[in-house]
Amino acid sequence: MAWTSKLITITVLINLMGCFTGALGNFRRPTRVGVTCCKVVSKGRIPPEIKLIGYKHQNALSPCVNAIIFYTEKDKYCSDPKARWIRQRLEGLKKMSQ
Repeated sequence: MAWTSKLITITVLINLMGCFTGALGNFRRPTRVGVTCCKVVSKGRIPPEIKLIGYKHQNALSPCVNAIIFYTEKDKYCSDPKARWIRQRLEGLKKMSQ
């Protein structure tokens, strides 16, 4: 009787190990992650006739750089947050949202 219960215990353990290793084999990691961010910025002023609808601050985390991203209905502009004209344009956008 002792021999039979040991055989059953070993069989159950082998089956459990098979289940766990089978589950691990089905796990797939992403092979390529796309990054959409500003990798370069411009100090050039965005012309006043271009209507901006929003902005976002992007922190530097490689390959992305520190930037203010201005959005229009169709495009986005990656601007240097240290440029002199940025503060004035941000204030204009904040007034529009109030």
